[in-house]
Amino acid sequence: MTPILLHKLRKEVMLANKQLKTNDLVIYTWGNVSAIDRPSNLVVIKPSGVPYDDLTLENMVVVDLDGQVVEGQLRPSSDLLTHLELYKSFPKVGAVVHTHSTWATVWAQSCLGIPCKGTTHADYFYGEIPCTRLLTPAEVSDNYELSTGKVIVERFAELNYIHTPAVLVAEHGPFTWGKDAFEAVYNSTVLETVAQMAFMTQHLMGDKKPISSHVMEKHHARKHGPNAYYGQG
Repeated sequence: MTPILLHKLRKEVMLANKQLKTNDLVIYTWGNVSAIDRPSNLVVIKPSGVPYDDLTLENMVVVDLDGQVVEGQLRPSSDLLTHLELYKSFPKVGAVVHTHSTWATVWAQSCLGIPCKGTTHADYFYGEIPCTRLLTPAEVSDNYELSTGKVIVERFAELNYIHTPAVLVAEHGPFTWGKDAFEAVYNSTVLETVAQMAFMTQHLMGDKKPISSHVMEKHHARKHGPNAYYGQG
């Protein structure tokens, strides 16, 4: 029998997790999607280690913001505390995605942010996609997943998490977010493509200046600014 609690959100999270595989962002179980219901402050997240093809409405896990399981028989994703820290710190975020997608992870493993080299990047991310600092030994041993969330939040202390809905965790991999699970997966998919483009562009031209600032501003504003005119409104 399908659980009643957050039925619609469960379905969105289940389908969004399956999209990770469809969009070639994951292999095996290398990623997870969660989403939050802000009125109740309950989060739906993928169960840990379960293959995407085996995901159902019933095995999605519902937790509160303290990480306590409210409904579900399986353990939530091991990245749960990272997701929860982002929800607590970024109040306009409705969903979070974590993957180990190849190109974005190459930049993360290199401990480098992804420079904005062209308009494709600027259309979706304002400026460089940042990389966090390295976690300390104490942060890894004490509460690794929570510490991961905290260094992401720390990195965005002077950045706009709405204008740049992605981050690279140094030596680890990418996280993205959005207003809902499907937008968060969308951002993760775009991130992977611009990561590849930036790598290839930098290989051709060297580590030269990024996109012209006036072109970047124009492309980001026409989709995201108060006078945005891309699309049908």
